[in-house]
Amino acid sequence: MEILITILQVLIALSIFNVWLLRYGKNSSWRGGDARNMKEEFKVYGLPEWFVGVVGSLKLLFALLLIIGIWYPAAVMPAAIGISILMLGAMLMHIKVSDPLVKSIPSFTLLLLSLTVALV
Repeated sequence: MEILITILQVLIALSIFNVWLLRYGKNSSWRGGDARNMKEEFKVYGLPEWFVGVVGSLKLLFALLLIIGIWYPAAVMPAAIGISILMLGAMLMHIKVSDPLVKSIPSFTLLLLSLTVALV
């Protein structure tokens, strides 16, 4: 079970790094509304522009803590809970703007994986 949890930690972290570092300014079919990049997506949700930096910084911090948690297990719980909260928020934003349910698949998946890591 320990190996599975470590794999989930890496998978969650890599997913977040991909979205927030590699795909930040790129179009994606998962983005809320008709947004073509991350800043537009937050605007679609009615969130202030500065909130992009706050959420992005938190997600990257928690993703890094999941990786650090491979060697320092005390970092895993706060990181997994933090990601879970942020993913719940992402799902709520999709609902707020009446996105099709399919757009919530990534946040829902990361929420379930993060909760699994936090609770096991």
